[in-house]
Amino acid sequence: MKISIAQQNYIIGDFQYNVAKISAAINQAKAQNVDMIVFSELALCGYFPEDLLNYKDFMDKCHLALNEIKQLSDGIGVLVGCPSYNPRPEGKNLFNSAYLLYGQEVVQVIHKTLLPTYDIFDEYRYFEPALEWNCINFKGKKLAITICEDIWDLVDDPLYNSSPMDKLMLQNPDVMINLSASPFDYTHSAARLETVRENIKRYHLPLLYCNTVGGQSDVLFDGGSLVLNKNGDLIAEFPYFQEHIENFFLDEDSLISENKTLPKKEAIIPDFSVLNPDCNIENIHDALIMGIWEYFSKSGFKQAVVGSSGGIDSAVVLALACRALGSENVKAILMPSVFSTNHSIDDAVLLSENLGNPYHILPIKQIYDAAEETLNPLFSGLLFNVAEENIQARIRGLLLMAVSNKFGPVLLNTSNKSEAAVGYGTLYGDMAGGLSVLGDLYKTQVYALAKYINKDQEVIPNHILIKPPSAELRPDQKDSDSLPDYPILDALLFAHIEKEKDAQALINEGFDEQLVWRVLKMVSRNEYKRNQFCPILRVSPKSFGKGRRMPLVNKYFETELKNL
Repeated sequence: MKISIAQQNYIIGDFQYNVAKISAAINQAKAQNVDMIVFSELALCGYFPEDLLNYKDFMDKCHLALNEIKQLSDGIGVLVGCPSYNPRPEGKNLFNSAYLLYGQEVVQVIHKTLLPTYDIFDEYRYFEPALEWNCINFKGKKLAITICEDIWDLVDDPLYNSSPMDKLMLQNPDVMINLSASPFDYTHSAARLETVRENIKRYHLPLLYCNTVGGQSDVLFDGGSLVLNKNGDLIAEFPYFQEHIENFFLDEDSLISENKTLPKKEAIIPDFSVLNPDCNIENIHDALIMGIWEYFSKSGFKQAVVGSSGGIDSAVVLALACRALGSENVKAILMPSVFSTNHSIDDAVLLSENLGNPYHILPIKQIYDAAEETLNPLFSGLLFNVAEENIQARIRGLLLMAVSNKFGPVLLNTSNKSEAAVGYGTLYGDMAGGLSVLGDLYKTQVYALAKYINKDQEVIPNHILIKPPSAELRPDQKDSDSLPDYPILDALLFAHIEKEKDAQALINEGFDEQLVWRVLKMVSRNEYKRNQFCPILRVSPKSFGKGRRMPLVNKYFETELKNL
């Protein structure tokens, strides 16, 4: 049997676009005498549609699109993901399904069993799990078809007494096929191959794993579809962060013929128990560039504006944006104050000259002086403090949004995860923006990313990488005046946020008790700031936003820490 895997990029709710893309792949497969073509999870509507599933019109359009694709299944099997509606006396009426189409008919519908509710996922809110499992006979082969999480489950599921795959194995299938929408994070992709290989060892069946690719708002999908023989041999791993379609042959002995056109890459799984800033930095770089491009292109935007301070964060955002959108489409705005150093202005100018993007210098002293004069009846006699610092940040936010409103570019936020975690940012100032590029990367990872950007030539001026980080909102200010050194802070934050370790566990690991108390208190007290932050491109296993849901007001960590 000749099987084609279509790793494609879809747009949520754009049925015309998705149908056209899927149709083109089917017609190409027909011309190559393919027996069956496989598409990814919820391909017809795009993953994940969330509350759009609650609208009858949306579901109607899903099935109108399915009918269009069905008409193309003359002479070829089409396995495609689409939500299905099946009224029930109790429970939900929707299923996350895979449709096998052939001869312009629906041959069989397979429902997803294991509906993820962890991290960014909330599928059980919408779908009912499958309650029966059947292989499909197609062209002399018995197919065990699963959807995403169903194939990751290698232990007995208490709800069903065994895993979905165990149920299918009782029917002696010839091949496993998985339709997936598995998002990128810098820990997950490296482990994907080895996790899939565990299935192969358990069931001794070949596997064709079709993953989606592209950005859907803040969630990024890396592709990396896999094909393995029943012996666990890697036949192919699809490219990351790009579309790709490839054909494979399944022979009489359920072996998949070697494909020479795709490189094979054995996964090396790093130690993710602690933060390693350099880990998978190439994939992070490529994911963020794809994420910026996808967010802009799918939203209809073409240009970006960045507040360029001469610091590491804005430099990295500017460089990534230029690579994603083209330097001519990214405007840098330099907004020096009386506290800005000359080298910061020089560094920011040199950066834009290296990148070839337009830049403008808009000093904020005059506006700041006017604000001080206006506030003088209230502030007279009081010492300079965070209020005056934040006025400067908000003036910059005002100017950047004015440029955005006047000319149309989207403001890219430049805050990093370390700052967002501890509240080291100004609401409506440096926290302003339509999209956060670095909000899921700790400061030490931002430095690693800057070094990667400079691997072939000095794009980001070296002085930006070596000078102490500073917000430059008061004389001689440095981040270290208010925060622990970033390597220590980031290690603590990673253990608390990504690894979900509480205060006592952090202290047991060797972190200073007073530092733990201080940092966790900052994390807890600044939940309100993160709640008002813009969408963050997700690259870690635990991002702020949908991936980490905390009460806006809570005293848990403060109470816990007082008891230490």
